[in-house]
Amino acid sequence: QVQLVESGGGLVQAGGSLRLSCAASGSFFSIENMRWYRQAPGKQRELVAQITSIGITYYADSVKARFAISRDNAKNTVDLQMNSLKPEDTAVYYCNADVRVRTGCQAYWGQGTQVTVSS
Repeated sequence: QVQLVESGGGLVQAGGSLRLSCAASGSFFSIENMRWYRQAPGKQRELVAQITSIGITYYADSVKARFAISRDNAKNTVDLQMNSLKPEDTAVYYCNADVRVRTGCQAYWGQGTQVTVSS
């Protein structure tokens, strides 16, 4: 079984910074793409950022130049550095990863961590 566990959420004032971390554990061969999604109240879950196994990154337009995704393949972790936070960044943030296990490549989700940005 594979588990993704997020940490680092919290309450911050607009303009501030937070760093989210996600650690994968369990039995698997490798981790392919790793992503951060977010879901605000009453809205659909949206992709925030993605990083491939070789470090190629993608960002949603709404977070470009403010957020940075990184990963440590040796530790099976992915981080999201969030700077210049805005109230509209308030959401539950979820870690997602494509994990290669014995039966193939499967997607796993973390439990989510709340980020609240006050104005």
